[in-house]
Amino acid sequence: MSKFTVPGLSEDQGSRVADVLQKRLSAYNDLHLTLKHIHWNVVGPNFIGVHEMIDPQVELVRGYADAVAERIAALGNSPDGTPAAIGRDRTWDDYSVGRDTAQAHLAALDLVYTGVIEDNRKAIDEFGDLDPITEDLLIGQTAELEKFQWFVRAHLENSGGSLANEGAHSEKQAAAQAR
Repeated sequence: MSKFTVPGLSEDQGSRVADVLQKRLSAYNDLHLTLKHIHWNVVGPNFIGVHEMIDPQVELVRGYADAVAERIAALGNSPDGTPAAIGRDRTWDDYSVGRDTAQAHLAALDLVYTGVIEDNRKAIDEFGDLDPITEDLLIGQTAELEKFQWFVRAHLENSGGSLANEGAHSEKQAAAQAR
């Protein structure tokens, strides 16, 4: 732990915020790798649309990781962007769908986005009065993730408003339901 943090926070508060952000950094690093995996493994009639929809998401999520890492450093801590950090911080299962249809991947990705967004919202709740700067950073990122999830769900929704992966509790189950 450094002997400094941003003005307005104590060193302990800065470290607490950085610890929460480290988990978001690992989640973002995992998410952009998962998105690239989907990009490379999607097949079927909607291949090109999904393939091209995923790359901008990859780039923005990589940018989120960078912004979070830089915030950790500004708080006086050392961001850990290593594969070991992802494994250490992971509270989710590794992405489980290989080469599959666009619908299958999007159904699984919907669950991935739900997990990341829910965890971001928990982090936002922790920062409210403590660090509005970090809260604002995560609010903006979460808003974009929710938009990405809407893009995904638009592919999964039927005319009655139901999602093809409705009620699925795992990526494999979501993928199977959507095929």
